[in-house]
Amino acid sequence: MPPLIGGHAPVATGLGRASIAYTAATGAEALQVFVSNPRGWAHAAGDPGQDAVLREHAERAEGAGLPVFVHAPYLVNVASPDPRTRANSLGAVRHALRRGAQIGAAGVVVHAGSAVGGDRADALRRAAAGLLPLIDEIADDGPDLLIEPMAGQGQMLCSRVGELGPYLDALDRHPRVGVCLDTAHVFAAGHDLSAPGGVGAMLDALVNAAGPGRLRLVHANDSASPAGSLLDRHASVGGGLIGLEPFGILLGHPLLAGVPLIVETPGGKDGYRHADDIALLKKLRDA
Repeated sequence: MPPLIGGHAPVATGLGRASIAYTAATGAEALQVFVSNPRGWAHAAGDPGQDAVLREHAERAEGAGLPVFVHAPYLVNVASPDPRTRANSLGAVRHALRRGAQIGAAGVVVHAGSAVGGDRADALRRAAAGLLPLIDEIADDGPDLLIEPMAGQGQMLCSRVGELGPYLDALDRHPRVGVCLDTAHVFAAGHDLSAPGGVGAMLDALVNAAGPGRLRLVHANDSASPAGSLLDRHASVGGGLIGLEPFGILLGHPLLAGVPLIVETPGGKDGYRHADDIALLKKLRDA
């Protein structure tokens, strides 16, 4: 099955109402949303009516339906040595999983976290001790937990894709844990996707570390920062230093069969500039 292509939808006007408007304006075939303030710890209760509108909209979409994903808040660091930060982070992840289940989400994206000046082995143990109980709470029809490697600043536990191996080992390679791959992040972390064979080499390394079937979502972003810079700076598709050709190679790779792509590129009123990036990725996919 070819990858479905969508974007991160702004939902200030209501989760269901905004999602319908966003898909109509951008042609999105998949959605990612926040279910609480992405830069805070408050847990938004949600609106059951809007949840129902979103679920109905997703179920009525043509073809394979409209897969929906939740992105946990940016502040989350489940590996933090600070007990308060760790408790807030785990509370935010639990809330995102609960709200994800309520809206029928396929997965909840969580940043892998950082050791913050401490020992990486201890940080992995803290992440596992906090996350494993939450993963075991996921209902059979609930969303999977998707770990997203970061660009590599500080002491990130996952940036280069090979670092997913120890992280997944710490989580006992739980079947409800998957991977969300961000092209801008892995490029900044040192995987030069613009080099000949760069995309294939990165995906081979991903499968070697994570195993088959773990890739559940791709954030399709170009990078305004050079390969290996460790700087997380998104750019429009084909408008950054990755360039357009690697995205075409990515879309045609067998590992991407059935894996949705979500655009998180900058600019545009209410994020609707994503329409250009979504249309471009569809053109590459369908070529």
